[in-house]
Formats: sequence, structure tokens, C-alpha cells
Amino acid sequence: MDREAKKEAFRKYLESSGVLDTLTKVLVALYEENDKPSSAVEFVQQKLGGPSISDYEKLKAEKLDLQLKYNELLDTHKETCRQV
Repeated sequence: MDREAKKEAFRKYLESSGVLDTLTKVLVALYEENDKPSSAVEFVQQKLGGPSISDYEKLKAEKLDLQLKYNELLDTHKETCRQV
């Protein structure tokens, strides 16, 4: 398949799956905002239903903390099993 055919197939895929409509609606909403947000990326993420950048960072930190606690508990469990 040549490059142009691939591009056209991909464009049709985006159109048929609703991606183009959704992105257009989000960009129109951003355009129509009277007070433009400081982060256009965060605005788009929120409109698409994803977490904000700050929420993402908090979740990442929480995941790291929970992973450390899990590893500690796993080590404790292994040590307890060895003693039994």
C-alpha cells in the first residue's frame, strides 16, 4: 500500500470511529472559551475525560508509594513464611 493510500485509510478510520468529530468539538469548545485556560493540553484532556496533569502526577506518586508498601509487605510475608 503506498503512502497516500495509507494516509487516506487512516483518515477514514479516524472519521468512522468518531475521533475527528470528538476532537473538532473539543477544539471548538476551546476556541469559544472567553477566558482561555493557561494549559490548552489540560483543557483538552479534561474535555476528553482524562485526569488533569496535576491529578495524574498525584496518582503516579500514590502508585509509587503503594508499590513500596507492597514490596515491604511482601518481604515481611516471605520472612514470616521462612520462620514457620
